[in-house]
Amino acid sequence: MLGWICLAELAGFSPWFSATAALPRMPIDWATAATPAWLSMAVTLGFVAGTTASAATTLADVLGARRLFALSALAAALANAVLLVRPEHPEVVLASRFVTGVALAGVYPPAMKLAASWFVEARGLAVAALVGAQTLGAAVPHLLDYAGGLDWRVVVAGTSIAPAAAALLALGVLRDGPHLAPRARFDPRQTAALVRDPAVRLVTLGYFGHMWELYAMWTWIGTYVAEAFTRAGLAGGPGLAALATAAVFGAGGAGCLAAGLLGDRIGRTATTILAMASSGACALAVGALFDRPAFLVPLVLFWGLAVVADSAQFSAALSELAPRGYVGTVLSLQTASGFLLAVVSIRVVPEAASAWGWPWAFALLAPGPFLGSLAMWRLRRRPESLALAGGRR
Repeated sequence: MLGWICLAELAGFSPWFSATAALPRMPIDWATAATPAWLSMAVTLGFVAGTTASAATTLADVLGARRLFALSALAAALANAVLLVRPEHPEVVLASRFVTGVALAGVYPPAMKLAASWFVEARGLAVAALVGAQTLGAAVPHLLDYAGGLDWRVVVAGTSIAPAAAALLALGVLRDGPHLAPRARFDPRQTAALVRDPAVRLVTLGYFGHMWELYAMWTWIGTYVAEAFTRAGLAGGPGLAALATAAVFGAGGAGCLAAGLLGDRIGRTATTILAMASSGACALAVGALFDRPAFLVPLVLFWGLAVVADSAQFSAALSELAPRGYVGTVLSLQTASGFLLAVVSIRVVPEAASAWGWPWAFALLAPGPFLGSLAMWRLRRRPESLALAGGRR
């Protein structure tokens, strides 16, 4: 069942970067260097709005996790397909991206709830597998871009069909597990828990450092690699860049699984520190290899593995440390705040590229994971960290 849930998540999440992957070849005259940022920011803001609304109205309880997943995946498919019909109107494209983000907010949390309902002892690994599937879903647009001969319509059509198939899978195959937990009612008054409790505060700060880097890297790594390949004069540069970008996301899926296993063995703080220190170092080092594609590709593949590896560990750690009865609220608030922070970093990267050039544009992302590592190191020294993963810090 975990395999089916992960497959549905992979297909359902595929529209997130569809416009970013298709944009360079779309028949439009309104795009600028900052357009990929605005498209990604629109999806992110839609996701924040959808997550908050879903939590406030307890939609997963009203409709059930499977029905909410199916309806949301279908809505994401329809909103994404608008790109095929009205690509020449920027306001329509931005609205489509925002609605896609709102719909995807009903895909990821219900899938997480379904996966957790089938596991108790191995729940951390199950959640890590789901995050890995989500990461592979983000790779789908770039893989379609390469496989479809750089035809933007193949990208958009494929990432519209995939979530529609995920909706059918949710209704026909997915089932609630025996450990399905009721969803905690959203209570914004519990915002204080993110600030008042030292352990929760440190996990949240670590998550913020992680989110400062993750979605900005995911948004711009394709452009970065394409620019590097073009400067190097590689034959078939755009196609190779699309394939390399898909491989970066694929490496992230493997990283999530590895971190899921590692988190249960050496602890959540150690795993998140290792992942963030590695990804932060990559953000600094990647500029030095911009003109050396043979060395750049292995580095960005490792960066793709490290940058998302710790995602599930932050959610698991917060669920273990947050006040009992308000885990759902605190997780919702943490997620919304982290994605809002990601909007800022997504916009910062092209500004840095304009000021310094693409080779050093990612350097501004490095402080996030390094400060996040510091927060998790401080948590590791506190007695509350013994509550993580059965006493493994």
